[in-house]
Amino acid sequence: MQLTEVKVYPVTDDEKLKGYATIVFDGCFVVRDLKIINGNSGLFVAMPSKKKKDGTYRDTAHPLNNETRQMIEEAVLGEYERVIRRLDALVVAR
Repeated sequence: MQLTEVKVYPVTDDEKLKGYATIVFDGCFVVRDLKIINGNSGLFVAMPSKKKKDGTYRDTAHPLNNETRQMIEEAVLGEYERVIRRLDALVVAR
């Protein structure tokens, strides 16, 4: 299974939430609403989740092993850094 597409949508007005991402596996399966979070030890990717009746959250989609989680996180955070660099370059050019 390969990630064939990663789209990142930065959020600029929030201290913790830095963006959202959509990923596509093998050109045929999409997962939306991954969150890019600025945590205590840096950026990480939170899987899409749904709030339960008791107020806790449960992931609606998530990797079943660390290798897949790492692949997703590296791809999403790499694309996030590229998008942010591109946006910063546009601001400097103005």
